[in-house]
Amino acid sequence: MGMTMTQKILAAHAGLEQVKAGQLIKGKLDLVLGNDITTPVAIKEFKKMGVNKVFHKDKIAIVPDHFTPNKDIKSAEQCVECRDFVKEMDITNYFEVGRMGIEHALIPEKGLVVAGDVVIGADSHTCTYGALGAFSTGIGSTDMAAGMATGDAWFKVPDAIKFNITGELSEWVSGKDVILHIIGMIGVDGARYMSMEFSGEGLKNLNIDDRFTMANMAIEAGAKNGIFEVDDITIDYINEHSTKEYTIYKADEDAEYARVIDIDLSKLEPTVAFPHLPENTKTFDEIGDIDIHQVVIGSCTNGRIEDLRVAAKVLEGRQVASNVRAIIIPGTQKIYLQAIKEGLVEIFINSGAVFSTPTCGPCLGGHMGILAKGERAVSTTNRNFVGRMGSTESEVYLASPAVAAASAVTGKISSPKEVCK
Repeated sequence: MGMTMTQKILAAHAGLEQVKAGQLIKGKLDLVLGNDITTPVAIKEFKKMGVNKVFHKDKIAIVPDHFTPNKDIKSAEQCVECRDFVKEMDITNYFEVGRMGIEHALIPEKGLVVAGDVVIGADSHTCTYGALGAFSTGIGSTDMAAGMATGDAWFKVPDAIKFNITGELSEWVSGKDVILHIIGMIGVDGARYMSMEFSGEGLKNLNIDDRFTMANMAIEAGAKNGIFEVDDITIDYINEHSTKEYTIYKADEDAEYARVIDIDLSKLEPTVAFPHLPENTKTFDEIGDIDIHQVVIGSCTNGRIEDLRVAAKVLEGRQVASNVRAIIIPGTQKIYLQAIKEGLVEIFINSGAVFSTPTCGPCLGGHMGILAKGERAVSTTNRNFVGRMGSTESEVYLASPAVAAASAVTGKISSPKEVCK
């Protein structure tokens, strides 16, 4: 019986010719990732193991991004723990203020992940790197510690859902709308411990930033990982950013899937996930007048340059509504600089928005945009659970950068089709 893309990658890293869904394997790791929240816990567990060095100083990346620049004493102490450990272990890939970025935007940009890799990260959105044809998945801090020490991890081989992508996106529709549509269709547990595998002739109409967004939110459907079939768009990105060798794994014709789902991009509309789950999706024919207080455009889901370009296209020549705080956060320093060079930052500031240093910040209710009781936000982030961005009596509506920017202009949840007509 044939194997899926994910199964082939796991088999290769386990030194096996064949694996099947449900099988327990131990695989070699190409990268172990942690951030300022999860790494201090992993460091404690690492030291309990009694080892005095990491398995490979170049195959670990630590990125303080959640509460940095440090928002308080505790977050500063966590970063000190990370810095001291990096120095002690001579870890190569440490990215903080000045070199920093939101980890899942920064790691691909730095060329640390390529097609065919196996990556674990102590952050649930590590699944982002499946956009490059890698197997990447989130793990806990204890598994991060074990991975740093041994270079191995145990996996249960996942079953898979195949998404056959056809058609072409309409104007103002993006990868964020695609993945929200999918999560709304299958639910937040619709792919529980499965691999979401994207292929089909329509992939050519999804740019690399669309793919990062979609893979990033695979976890919001309960998936173990999301992964895209490697094509010329993937290879162009890898060659631009990395000198690592890569391996392309294609699914076998007779690979087994739990489900095969057809997605016609041309039929999709701008989509919003209402509180308090990413599956609670609506299109604008179902949305009435909902006043908002804040808009956040950024995060590991939608803080890339294409996201900022789309937001600027909506905001150019327009003003953020007086009752709205619009916060725009680039994913990395490189994206920040590119936004300046292209004049996007000037557009944002002239519109009445604020432009931030790269940080996760408001996504997890950390800083740079906390919601008060009764406030509503339209956000390009990935989760809208109760209290996710602040008060348990606030509301978060997930949307694309185009929808978020349009909503900032009108002061209510709005379609870019209406604002920009």
